[in-house]
Amino acid sequence: MMVAAGGVLALGSGQTAAAAASASAPYLVGRGISDITGAAAESGMMGYSMPQQQTTGIHQRLRARAFVIVDRTGGNRVAWCSADQGILPVAVFQAVLAKLAESFGTTYTEQNVSLSATHTHAGPGGCSHDLAYNLSMLGFQRENFDAVVSGIVEAITAAHADLGPGTISLGHGELTNASVNRSRAAFDRNPQSDKDSFPQGIDPAMTVLRFRQGGADVGAISWFPTHPTSMTNTNTLISGDNKGYAAYAWEHDAEGVRYLDHSPGFVAAFPQTNSGDMSPNLNLKPGSGPTEDEFENTRIIGTRQFAAAKKIYDGADTAISGSIDSRMRYVDMSQVQVDGRYTPDSRKHHTSSGVIGLSMLAGSTEDGPGIPGLFEGTPSPLAPLIDRINDAVPQWLADEQSPKTSVIPGGLLGATPNVLPLQLLKIGQLYLVGGPAEYTIVAGLRIRRAVAKELGVPLRNVLMQGYTNGYSQYVATPEEYEAQHYEGASTLFGRYTTPAYQQEFAKLASALSTGASLPPGPRPPKPALGELNLQPGVVLDTPGLTRRFGQVLTDAEAGYRTGQTATVVFVTGHPKNNLRVGKTFLEVQRLQDGAWTRYLDDGDWQTKYRWKRTNAVTGESTATITWDIAAGTPSGTYRIVHSGDAKNGLTGAISSFTGTSHQFTVD
Repeated sequence: MMVAAGGVLALGSGQTAAAAASASAPYLVGRGISDITGAAAESGMMGYSMPQQQTTGIHQRLRARAFVIVDRTGGNRVAWCSADQGILPVAVFQAVLAKLAESFGTTYTEQNVSLSATHTHAGPGGCSHDLAYNLSMLGFQRENFDAVVSGIVEAITAAHADLGPGTISLGHGELTNASVNRSRAAFDRNPQSDKDSFPQGIDPAMTVLRFRQGGADVGAISWFPTHPTSMTNTNTLISGDNKGYAAYAWEHDAEGVRYLDHSPGFVAAFPQTNSGDMSPNLNLKPGSGPTEDEFENTRIIGTRQFAAAKKIYDGADTAISGSIDSRMRYVDMSQVQVDGRYTPDSRKHHTSSGVIGLSMLAGSTEDGPGIPGLFEGTPSPLAPLIDRINDAVPQWLADEQSPKTSVIPGGLLGATPNVLPLQLLKIGQLYLVGGPAEYTIVAGLRIRRAVAKELGVPLRNVLMQGYTNGYSQYVATPEEYEAQHYEGASTLFGRYTTPAYQQEFAKLASALSTGASLPPGPRPPKPALGELNLQPGVVLDTPGLTRRFGQVLTDAEAGYRTGQTATVVFVTGHPKNNLRVGKTFLEVQRLQDGAWTRYLDDGDWQTKYRWKRTNAVTGESTATITWDIAAGTPSGTYRIVHSGDAKNGLTGAISSFTGTSHQFTVD
């Protein structure tokens, strides 16, 4: 403030500019972030479908990152959210909508809410009502489902509360050292006109939205396709993988924001586009590339995404302008009659009920192998054997899915979804094609072309956002499907799945362009076994003879230098007793001015929380907390605190406890 003549208060030049900017801002923008971390122990992890891959702790917590955008002229809005999850199933989408309706009525609906998964393979699963995606987790896991749903709702609610006059700018760039094509032989089957768009066999495009509110930077969305499979299928610590690290690095770069602060701070989301055949394992082996250390690879690939996004963000000088709009409808993808305009041979074709192929069971050898002895490709030498012993797939369906070696008719069994949500969002001149699957880069390209042509807009302003509002495995092109690599065998609805998506998204584009409405389509049914759960719960916790919960078994040393690791082991209870969503299982505390203050927690990269059952009969367990002391850590006095919860086997009561190491120095 400054005082003008006559004692009247006047705004300073900076405040005048901010007020003018707010008055002229075309949008209201808001951002929010929330914890969605599920069970940190004895919960199957979603992604690799390995039953033995069960959580044993936390490396980094999982987050939901949301933005709400309102057109101040037309009044339309979208609520967009990216979640650190393996998949974003229809069950979660519908549950989030129901909870939003309780608070906001019809403000947020399936038409204008877009939820997508980053596709980390290092998070707890069991959040789907589709049996195929819960099998390796031993069924539906209510606690994980509730953590994800409530966290997404919390993030969107925070973004809604944060709405204020703002601007959005758009930037484009490329990143060429964070992905490699893991299915190059299948990619090479595509026409040269498609391959010319990807001369390196990868999609290097990164698209960034920069959000400003009242003249201040408040957030970013950075779309880029690469699988979060830097962490291998032997890892059992919860992690957002490379995209989670990219977000963490940026959010902690902006004013030292801590996740557990009450202020939303700067929010940086790193969603997917068409990442179906894009691997971060640059050496085409699990956990290999750029180094042979999966944790280091996660950090490096994440850092490369963050650095590229920040550079594009800083140069994002194209103002987003124009209306906010959206279209969404449900489509039975198993019964789409595809017009010849979208098929390679220009003839009419159709999709069929979802079938899992043999090569899917073999897994992706570059990211995570499946059943030993199986391998990708067609024709499979095991096809005659499968045909002889497997009568679950009707012959007519196997014929329609040919050359796939059909193994499991997921659609007919109700184990995989047939009815799926398809969505198109308009944010000014940017269009997001929200698809419920993993699209290869050429499949994504063809769908984007169909939408861009219908809208009459530049191709670069149309993004294929996969893993959105539902999940149905992969989408390969008809040519890639012929190869029956992992992606083709996982393309549920047959050879013409990509053309079907081209056609159906073009319909959404036409309706959005003309302002027409579309029938909502058939509602997805809830499978009969949607909430089946065979995972046992916690029976009891005991500290062990002569011990107490929170007791230190292995204490910290007297002092450490940067580059060393501090390790403390505590007597603990089962993490499922309290997921500590929005809280933490650990704190690294620093002594400042005579008071202990939190320096790090279990959401930070430098810490790891590991849980271990030491006696299954008596319910004894330990928590091992490690702190990798990074360069630049301030010299001083520190201690490590563990917070946990224990279940009484007789009463079922759950009680909280804490344990504290002795203090130590860092030089």
